[in-house]
Amino acid sequence: KSILDVNDNIDLAIVTVPAELVLQVAEECGQKKVKGMIVISAGFKESGHRGAELERALVEKAKEYNFRILGPNCLGFIDTFTPINASFASRSPLRGDIGFASQSGAILTGVLDWSLEEGIGFSKFISLGNKSDLNEVDTIEALASDFHTKVILLYLEGVENGVKFFEVAKRASRIKPIVVLKSGVSSAGARAASSHTGALAGSDKAYSTAFNQIGILRAHSIEELFDYGITFSLQNIPKTNAVAIITNAGGPGIIATDKCEEEGLPLARFAPETIEKLRSNLPKEASIYNPVDILGDAQEDRYRFALETVLSDSNVGHVLIILTPQAMTRPQKIAEVIVEVSKRHREKAVVASFIGGESVREASKTLMNNNLPCFNFPERGVKAIAGLVKFAEFIKKEPDQEIPVFQVDKDKVNEIFTNVYKDNRVVLLGDEAAAVARAYGIPTPEVKLARSLEEALEIADSIGYPVVMKVASPHIVHKTDIGGVIMNLENREEVSDAYYTILSNVLRYFPSSQIYGILVQQMVPQGKEIIIGMTRDLTWGPMVGVGLGGIYVNLFEDVSFKISPFSRKEAFDMLSKTKAYRLLKGMRGEKPSDIDSIIDVVLRVSQLSQDFKMINEMDINPLFAYEKGCLALDVKITLEKGK
Repeated sequence: KSILDVNDNIDLAIVTVPAELVLQVAEECGQKKVKGMIVISAGFKESGHRGAELERALVEKAKEYNFRILGPNCLGFIDTFTPINASFASRSPLRGDIGFASQSGAILTGVLDWSLEEGIGFSKFISLGNKSDLNEVDTIEALASDFHTKVILLYLEGVENGVKFFEVAKRASRIKPIVVLKSGVSSAGARAASSHTGALAGSDKAYSTAFNQIGILRAHSIEELFDYGITFSLQNIPKTNAVAIITNAGGPGIIATDKCEEEGLPLARFAPETIEKLRSNLPKEASIYNPVDILGDAQEDRYRFALETVLSDSNVGHVLIILTPQAMTRPQKIAEVIVEVSKRHREKAVVASFIGGESVREASKTLMNNNLPCFNFPERGVKAIAGLVKFAEFIKKEPDQEIPVFQVDKDKVNEIFTNVYKDNRVVLLGDEAAAVARAYGIPTPEVKLARSLEEALEIADSIGYPVVMKVASPHIVHKTDIGGVIMNLENREEVSDAYYTILSNVLRYFPSSQIYGILVQQMVPQGKEIIIGMTRDLTWGPMVGVGLGGIYVNLFEDVSFKISPFSRKEAFDMLSKTKAYRLLKGMRGEKPSDIDSIIDVVLRVSQLSQDFKMINEMDINPLFAYEKGCLALDVKITLEKGK
């Protein structure tokens, strides 16, 4: 009737009683000094407010007695090496080296059934359920140190603690490849953003950005998730990324070549001796360059020769072998030859694509049973190779690079933010935002707030002509759109006219907006327009972006992101992925811009976002980049409410 009636010590309790009884069972488990509970029972936070309260009480009980919980509302877990099936799945998976954890129990049961038919094995099968206690971070940590697991696969609907996930997964992904299928990617769930950076950095963009930095491969379908998993499970990581394609049909070879280019995979350039050997031994109609087309009448002897020759070339790291079933093709014999030859070149990755159905089924199984991934279409094979390459590139990168720390004036920024909150605002005025930027060493033109025409004239005279004038209102984000900005004012008369023109335009388009005055700013020479911004993601924290700026930023969307903090090298990598970088290097005889000064601003924005958690969004658009130095012309900062 009770776990307390059991005389022996108990490591693990599997709980399948109705939800309203789970708390009583947890109390008894605590008294019994049970180390862990798998709560399969449903009826917790997924069922509403009352269930959420019950789940919180369950977690508190676990903390009180110092035991851990998997679930509730989960399938349980299976370990094929212990072996133990602590789940309500009717069967256990085959033993293998793929560790798979899923937030959806239904996906686990479907994958289990499929894997048994396909002959795919797993080390661990983990259902996360509601993640009340143990979650994806604990799973990654456990599987990374598990001797029997070679690759970690995750299906996630969300991440509980982005900062902890980032830290743990970044370490783990240097030990083993991690592949994640993240659902819930539609833009419908993205929060509204007031800045350009926020608009470009939706929640799904944040996940992709974080995964790229961590070294996680992102799958976009269940099929892709397991294509990656199978390939990492069966193949080693070659030293070179170059791919060779061997095919008995031209069309699939071209498709594979196109897919390689799409995935950024380099096609191997064969050594002269390889080309000569292929030319001397293949039919004259064959294509001896990459891809190698050994023609439709190719049998196992021609496949053997081509594969042995290509694998012997030191320029080749990966080989994709394509077979289409012609009248004279013997798929099973060819599969046996591929197995034999690849065993002599274990340091290189061999992936196959046997296109067809019944006629290639047994041959495909032969390859898979001998640790050679085989896919029904070449695009899947190329994508799987791309996964090997991305993982290889990540683990080659130097880990834990130094995060720069600049001397800044935090007190000044604190003072500005305090005054903004006292004024019941969250949007900084232009002069306030510029002062925050300057406090963090970001250069800006001189700018002051005028509350009257007399002040505007006085400021313009002191700054020196020409000047720019802008409306100062927290309610007007895009001032240019409503005639709230006038440039190139050369004298007092033009300043006077501009002052009243701006006020008139604002009253026309935003009659209810609160106007604090008019900003008068130093006019500066035109530079190359860059945007640098930050938006604070709910899961991952501050995400900093850099790219092509100006009025077309949302049209071109040429912005690259990183989760803060990051090193100087990472900041440079981020900028170098944009089209803006090509402009900055100098095109058609133009002199290059000062890229180092732009990287400095990116890093200073990153530090600002770390130092002040109340900053929700920040835009510097445009940042004018010059041959020497740069200037932040327009700075926008939005704070979190009620801090």
